[in-house]
Order: sequence, then C-alpha cells, then structure tokens
Amino acid sequence: MTVSGCKRNHSAPRVQLSGEPGGLERYIRAVERAGGIPVPGVCPEPDSGCDALVLCGGGDLDPALFGQEDRGSHPPNRERDRAELMLSEAYLTWGKPVLGICRGMQVLNVFLGGTLIQNLRPDWRALHQGEEDVYHMVQCRSGSLLERLLGPSPVVNSAHHQAVDRLGRELEATAWAPEGFAEGLVHRFLPVLGVQFHPERLSGPGLGRGSVLFDWLIASART
Repeated sequence: MTVSGCKRNHSAPRVQLSGEPGGLERYIRAVERAGGIPVPGVCPEPDSGCDALVLCGGGDLDPALFGQEDRGSHPPNRERDRAELMLSEAYLTWGKPVLGICRGMQVLNVFLGGTLIQNLRPDWRALHQGEEDVYHMVQCRSGSLLERLLGPSPVVNSAHHQAVDRLGRELEATAWAPEGFAEGLVHRFLPVLGVQFHPERLSGPGLGRGSVLFDWLIASART
C-alpha cells in the first residue's frame, strides 16, 4: 500500500515501538533485522519523525473504551491505553504504516470503533493460551496481504485470552482462527496490518515466517 504524495525514503526508516517495560527486546531485534531503526518507548507520545509504528503485545484494554462492562478482562493499564489510542490516531492521520501485534491489533480495532471478546470460551482456550506459545493453523483470505506474506494456511503462535469481535470502521478481517474469530486484519485504504499472533517470535520448521511482516512494514515505510 502507498500513500499519495509520499516520496520513497532511501534511508533506514525509523520505527516507533510502544510496549511494556522489559518486553520490547524481541520487537527491537525484529525491526533491526528488517532494516529499520527502532525507537522504543513505554506510553510514548507520537513521534512525527518516525516513518512507521509497531503496537506491541501486552495486557487487556479497559472494556469501557468499547462500551462494555468488565466481562473477564484483566485490570487495565489506562495510561498505556490512552497513549496507544493517541498513537493510532496520529499514525493513521499521517498515513504512515502501522503493524499491530496481539494487543496492538485489538487497540487498532477499538480505536476505529470495534469491540473485543473479553474472555475466550473455555473450549477455545487450548489453542490460544498456555504457559508458553501455543501453535495452530489459521486460514488466510485468498489474495490478501497475509496470504501473500505467509501462505494460505500458515501455522502461527498464540498467547491471548481476548480477541477481536465486531470490526472497527474500514477494517477487514483477512485471516481467521479455527474458532472463527479474526487472526488478521487490514485497513481498506491505509497501510495498516494487525495480527493476533506474535511474528516477533515466530520462526522454525513448519511455522510461518514472522519476519516477513516486519519486512512489509519497512518496505511500506520506504514508499
């Protein structure tokens, strides 16, 4: 995807990262391997000098942000919620590429008016949460960005108890878990990609190559 009027950036793109204290290292390394310059922060202000944004994984959003009472959410970090909703507004307004990972995908969906499943059904949890990553297949929509990057039925990793429910404005689901909820989404007009899995730690025999999502982000930031 490209944004009209933007010129190709031949230097290494600067990528703003928003995450949790002590939880940013894998994202930093993934951006560096893809050729970007990471600009990590905890509850950072939007940096107009950056070329792209990664919203990293983490805890639950405040359900009041999508008009619901607590139905199994963990206690929210309201400062982080506020910061990442502001980051979403800024980067979407600027038309700069955004990659939302796990919580980050949920932040994008809530920012655009969508809702979340606050707690996965007990019979769904075996494929999506455990002491470590749980691996399962997802189905990508034919012709979608995720199919081009990962193939039609990649094996991905999960570590979550919430999921996207009603989609936000101008978002389209492009990958689904076996249970039917969205594992990937894109914006119809902007260079925005969200995934429920964790590409920063997805690699190995028989698994999808998570590095290609960061390659996409850096390539999008150069256009």
